[in-house]
Amino acid sequence: MSEKLKIKLSIANRVYPLTIEANQEEGLRKAAKNIEAMIKQFEQSYSVRDKQDVLAMCALQFASQVEQKSIDKANVSEHVEEKLKALNDLLQSHLIS
Repeated sequence: MSEKLKIKLSIANRVYPLTIEANQEEGLRKAAKNIEAMIKQFEQSYSVRDKQDVLAMCALQFASQVEQKSIDKANVSEHVEEKLKALNDLLQSHLIS
């Protein structure tokens, strides 16, 4: 059984107590740090004062990054599959001749 940790993360001037698996701590702390940095960037760049608006913008930014990575991965997989098929066809043609 894995060890549970109780941690507190601060996001947008609010503290969130969490009980997590020990192996999740680093990822959660980095995520909170990235959210804080993005909040600061949005507040400076767009003069947004409402935390809910800033958090919605952060959520959209992170979600779009995840979606784009998924799209990019699918495109790479398709490209690799095409290359492997071409290589297989080339090998088959040499084996037959």
